[in-house]
Amino acid sequence: MTSPAIDPAKLDRLAEVAVRVGLNLQPGQDLLLTAPTAALPLVRLIAAHAYKAGAGLVTPFLADEEIALARYRHAPDASFDRAAGWLYEGMAKAFSQNTARLAIVGDNPMLLSGEDPEKVARANKANSMAYKPALEKIAGFDINWNIVAFPGSAWAKLVFPGNDEAGAVRKLADAIFSASRVDGDDPVAAWAAHNKALAVRRDWLNGERFSALRFTGPGTDLTVGLADGHEWQGGASTAKNGIVCNANIPTEEVFTTPHALRVEGHVSSTKPLSYQGTLIDDISVRFEGGRIVEAKAARGEAVLNKVLDTDEGARRLGEVALVPHSSPISKSGILFYNTLFDENASCHIALGQCYAKCFVGGDKLTPDQIAAQGGNTSLIHIDWMIGSDKVDIDGVRPDGGLVPVFRKGEWA
Repeated sequence: MTSPAIDPAKLDRLAEVAVRVGLNLQPGQDLLLTAPTAALPLVRLIAAHAYKAGAGLVTPFLADEEIALARYRHAPDASFDRAAGWLYEGMAKAFSQNTARLAIVGDNPMLLSGEDPEKVARANKANSMAYKPALEKIAGFDINWNIVAFPGSAWAKLVFPGNDEAGAVRKLADAIFSASRVDGDDPVAAWAAHNKALAVRRDWLNGERFSALRFTGPGTDLTVGLADGHEWQGGASTAKNGIVCNANIPTEEVFTTPHALRVEGHVSSTKPLSYQGTLIDDISVRFEGGRIVEAKAARGEAVLNKVLDTDEGARRLGEVALVPHSSPISKSGILFYNTLFDENASCHIALGQCYAKCFVGGDKLTPDQIAAQGGNTSLIHIDWMIGSDKVDIDGVRPDGGLVPVFRKGEWA
């Protein structure tokens, strides 16, 4: 049963946008859907809209917070080095047969904050390794996929701690609906206009063909070399199966692939990173030859260093994204403790795996060719925020000339 604090009409519009705009689900196409049990009301609405759009089969997988905690409280130690590889192999097989992928986020970001961080890290690594066959289909943009959010009560109480449960859920629901552009009468048209605006920025950047971006601001002087043959993306994109979709709802970014070996300088985070139950704040790192050689954080430093030691690619960048400080999510002033939202409040970089679609002709490049052009490979892809109203960005041309891209956090 949907909480009375959540507007049912707007929740239904979110489900419709997820299917029609996020996935652009095609008649006869199957859909694989993952969600926390708290999001079951949205799962049901999405299934209904998917079948109305002609879906062949909708298969949901639900995760439960109490079951997740039971593992940490009662499972034998060896459990934390295991993952359901058979499930992810099945998902990869489904994606290879053109099944669309939709993920609903909405669980408690701090669920594992009281658990043994060593076990959390081991479980995450085992899961990342098992998930790789499926993740490669997503990162390679083989199929149309999408992520949306549901205002779970535990998440809502974290974001709005001074409110009772109903008040917190109502506020988070309203924030999600606003950021996802479903609080108007015609959200599909609103998304068409938004995608058009993002395409203008994307096309300008692709026309400039910068060799690097230089970020300068408090605690930051970072030059991010861009991969050879990189291509900027933003808003709607075409997957390898030919379907145009919006992978993230909401989205305010245009993004591309850095060169894994050509990042130099130092950078400081401008917003906290919520990662697997830990808040990592005041991150400061230094890059040499594309690799993080020094990393500090005022809070969560031990967890940050565990993340960086995941594999060789975890200390290199897989994405750089531009978001104006005046984005609706930034203007809301809300820290969502969820990357889907927080990354759309600020320019950001991502540690780890790159996206194949961020290369010219990326749909035809092999993994070896992507690596040769500077694309990074890793088990992780973790975004963290480095933009603010005090950060400037210049595009660096191949001849060394500079072009203003952002001034004081806004498009120049």
